Amino acid sequence: MTRRADRLFQLVQLIRGRRLSTAEFIAQRLEVSVRTIYRDVADLQAQGVPIEGEAGVGYRMRAGYDLPPLMFTREEAQALVAAVRIAQPQLDAALAAQAEGAMSKILAVLPVAARVAAESLPVYAPPVGPDEATRARLEALRLAAESRRKVHLSYRDLKDKTSERTVRPLGCFYWGAVWTLAAWCEVREHFRNFRIDRIVQMQVLDEGFRDEPGKTLADLMRSVEAEMAERDSSTDA
Repeated sequence: MTRRADRLFQLVQLIRGRRLSTAEFIAQRLEVSVRTIYRDVADLQAQGVPIEGEAGVGYRMRAGYDLPPLMFTREEAQALVAAVRIAQPQLDAALAAQAEGAMSKILAVLPVAARVAAESLPVYAPPVGPDEATRARLEALRLAAESRRKVHLSYRDLKDKTSERTVRPLGCFYWGAVWTLAAWCEVREHFRNFRIDRIVQMQVLDEGFRDEPGKTLADLMRSVEAEMAERDSSTDA
């Protein structure tokens, strides 16, 4: 059984990581009763932890509250090392470097035994990934999506037909073999996916864009989920 001190720590982490967490959600994640969560939250509040909210509504952490540096278990450290090793060859150069830096900081504060176990983890990924041109485009598109700037593409499809598009970049997706850009295409006036390795030329424009109903990444994900649900229902029938 999880020690209560560990459970309280996990409870705080769950509340910190979300805008609003219900007791039911926390209880399910920690595998305890809702009544236990009510009691734990009340105890934390009495100890000065600034948890706001109430039973039946939800909880959140007051802005500005932080905890001392986290300590990872041996298994958690190994999982992080594995994730970075697998991801690095597929990321753009800037993000891969940041991942390496973050991992170095984590390993530096681990106890010796945990650090040795993490560094000697027998899980590796070969340095095979996108070519330099694709990685450079991936970085530019990632930054354009973050800054909400439109991009003009010269794109060659799988039939070798080239077209010119101005798009709103929404997100970059890795499929195990290729990266694609999910975007709102202003030429087609609909969502489109573009293989980043088939972009001939691209230019990040000064023109920005705002989220508009029906044109956001959330809208795209909902449409994909609806298509999958419809496909599943037709298959079952």
